[in-house]
Amino acid sequence: MSENFPSECSRPNDPDLHRPLLGQDESASVNLSERLCVDDMLQKFCGEFGRWQLRHFVLTSMAWALEAFHTMVVIFADREPAWRCTSGGTAGCSAAAKSVCELEPGSWEWIGGGGSSTVAEFGLVCGQKYKVGLVQALFFGGCMIGAGVFGHLSDSKLGRKGSLMVVCILNAIFGCLTALSPDYYTYALFRLLTGFSTGGVGLCAFVLATEPVGPTKRGIAGMSTFYFFSAGIAVLSGVAYIFRSWRALYVASSIPSILFLVIILPFVSESPRWCLIRGKTKRAMKIMRQIAKSNGNDIPDGVTLALDEEASETPDKYTDRASDKTELESKEAVTGSLVDVLRSPLTRIRLFLAVGINFLCSIVYYGLSLNAVNLGTNLYLNVLLNAVAEMPAYLLTALLLDKYGRKPLAIGTQWFSGAFCIAGALLKGYGIWKTIRMVCGVLGIFGMAGTYNLLFIYTIELFPTVVRNAALGCATQAAQMGAILVPFIVVLGDGIPFLVFGVCGALGGFLAFYLPETLNRPLYDTMAGMEDGETDRAGSCSI
Repeated sequence: MSENFPSECSRPNDPDLHRPLLGQDESASVNLSERLCVDDMLQKFCGEFGRWQLRHFVLTSMAWALEAFHTMVVIFADREPAWRCTSGGTAGCSAAAKSVCELEPGSWEWIGGGGSSTVAEFGLVCGQKYKVGLVQALFFGGCMIGAGVFGHLSDSKLGRKGSLMVVCILNAIFGCLTALSPDYYTYALFRLLTGFSTGGVGLCAFVLATEPVGPTKRGIAGMSTFYFFSAGIAVLSGVAYIFRSWRALYVASSIPSILFLVIILPFVSESPRWCLIRGKTKRAMKIMRQIAKSNGNDIPDGVTLALDEEASETPDKYTDRASDKTELESKEAVTGSLVDVLRSPLTRIRLFLAVGINFLCSIVYYGLSLNAVNLGTNLYLNVLLNAVAEMPAYLLTALLLDKYGRKPLAIGTQWFSGAFCIAGALLKGYGIWKTIRMVCGVLGIFGMAGTYNLLFIYTIELFPTVVRNAALGCATQAAQMGAILVPFIVVLGDGIPFLVFGVCGALGGFLAFYLPETLNRPLYDTMAGMEDGETDRAGSCSI
């Protein structure tokens, strides 16, 4: 990077750079005083988190509640209801039996009827119990595929907003069709398809909500997106309490996706960063001017957006490019894929670490959530308490994020969660110990919720815009792969799940040691811009 320029992304206002040559038509000249990357323009002229960003952030982040509905609905839809002896079958029924598998057929009945859950209606008990874990694994398998597909589409043709619209449409369709499933296999198919669309909701909403936010506010904003996910779980517990039929519950949990499409999404803007890397400079500048105007600011004439690698060009090259106004206003799209991430040594190791940490954290987070069925207390209350326990974790992590950095928090929160999970594995599952184990579970999810939230903001800062959603999609795929294993861990019962969760938390903390700190680092646009920026940073640190 040339030492003549004080900013990493901006260029000084030097009229000599843009003065037309002798004899050249004045009207044909381009009066560009400054070329800025998105972060610099937000900081200098638009505002990092003003009225526009707040409104856009809240509206976009509401999609996280939709993901919570479609992900956690199985806790209630696939639960095993309570049972009771029938009046005519007391001879073959004993209330002291631990399971209906010990009773004679016809001597007992489900409380709430056969339509209260899929377990009751499809007979998923005794030798068929594995099918409950299988359908949950299929859902997360669909999420893994969908995260990769929509991660790529949101970086390329569809964009962030377009991808979010598609996944919400699919979620509404598949969710309602699930309620019409005539048998278990149709039900499993629709859960797989719902997982496919759900896999793209969170990552598209997160990136779309945080990319227009300035660098010093992005960390807190990113951490705040998960409040909407936890709130969605809390609301779902209330909805499930009202709609006790699993079919009615699936319809009730799918309707919000339709409402989001019709009422919320029309007021959401596309990401200016995506517009910029796709060569839609005019559209990106229009959005930036809207941000500035809504925040009570103004972008001066002659100031325009540039990719970080273009903003760091030498003066001579910049002057040559400035002579072509058409090129500046509509450039070819800059593309990237996971192949580019793997080809670069800088991003390759980051991707491997992000994948490993997301995989381990997902096992702990989803495991502790689904393990509520093993705690032997009120299911609706347990789910509500777990959701509420996550919220203080988000607040605490957000407050500490910009003070201590991403890396120390990623290590500390995972070890905190792992320690309480291991403690829970050492406790008995009855009497007072059962209550203490429940507390360990709540504290475990408290720590891992902070990690899971932190990983999103950490991951988008580790990769440039051109491959950001693809990399985040890959990390999300790893998380879903870990979630696939969770149902089979949970069915082991007793203290084994807690032990597995504790070990995963400890290993995730060790992997985080090898990630770089991204606090106060710019959000790069291209692979070349990131490599140049990190090279300059390494050179500065070595001096």
